[in-house]
Amino acid sequence: MSWGRVIAVLRKEFVQLRRDRLTFAMMIGVPIMQLVLFGFAINGDPRQLPTAVVAADNGPLVRAVVRAAENTGYFKIVAQVTETEAERLVAGGKVQFVLAFGSDFSRRVLRGEHPAVAVYADATDPAATGPAVAALQALPSVALAHDLQGALAPLRGGGAPFELRIHRRYNPEGITAYNVVPGLMGVILTMTLVMMTAMAMTRERERGTLENLLATPVRPLEMMVGKILPYVFIGYVQVLVVFTAARLLFGVPMAGSFALLSAAVLLFIVATLAVGFTFSTIARTQMQSMQMTMFYFLPNILLSGFMFPFRGMPGWAQAIGELLPLTHFVRIVRGIMLKGVGWHDVGADAGAIAVFTAVVVTISMLRYRQTID
Repeated sequence: MSWGRVIAVLRKEFVQLRRDRLTFAMMIGVPIMQLVLFGFAINGDPRQLPTAVVAADNGPLVRAVVRAAENTGYFKIVAQVTETEAERLVAGGKVQFVLAFGSDFSRRVLRGEHPAVAVYADATDPAATGPAVAALQALPSVALAHDLQGALAPLRGGGAPFELRIHRRYNPEGITAYNVVPGLMGVILTMTLVMMTAMAMTRERERGTLENLLATPVRPLEMMVGKILPYVFIGYVQVLVVFTAARLLFGVPMAGSFALLSAAVLLFIVATLAVGFTFSTIARTQMQSMQMTMFYFLPNILLSGFMFPFRGMPGWAQAIGELLPLTHFVRIVRGIMLKGVGWHDVGADAGAIAVFTAVVVTISMLRYRQTID
């Protein structure tokens, strides 16, 4: 064995690595991204969850209970609405909780009748609501401790002055599969379609057939559509497999419109394939395409709300998550399947995916023209 020849090969590998700057960047960038996301962005105990209050009785006792809920750190009162508006806010995912007080709450407390406060929780993600619901258990015994003083002190002797009735909406049993399986549609599409599309152009480049394509009169948009259309069919097959398994194996309900779900799936597939096509115009080898796919997939799965509660992340992580199409698609799928929402509830998320698609398609067209030049 000659150490001189070993060193020569070693030098050759370092030179090749230096020339492949994209691979080197991925080797450094992926660990840094994992450290930042897992260290700062991921939080399994979400706080300051948006909460609406329904209170026809707005007396001091009601305000004391609301203030005590806020003091737990898990609830952030964002609106005081009617019951109809509260239903709409919960269904649309705008609030996580609703505290509903009866019109005679204060009077019944003063009479010692122990009235009930209804708590409606959006339980589509049990991990997001579990700690907050647990914090509510102590609320009846401490919320009015400072208000029931003096002549009202005997009201505390017969137990808690009021009770909580918690209604877990859309997933009352807290079944994890109801939350995870619908989101898997987007995760699987992101992981597979981006990679397959990203490798399409790089495969042509490696085989030497890209020059033949560039010599044809096919325009960039026509090239892109022709490349991604076969994968639209593949994407629908994957969604059908996941949907069938969700219904038959895991018993996930389908409360909404299948036609609306199909339209949302098509929009997300196009967005995902556009990302893959853009990567294919940047990468020079299939290995680079796979590396870029993983670099894109990692923040999608961690910041979309699929694995970890979205509202538990800091503001900067939520801002990044809002830019990713998987975040909006997960909301749409869970909303349609578990809540039965309509187009007016998912329109904002669908619009965000459409804007993302338009931006990515524009970038890919510019990159493709540079390839032609």
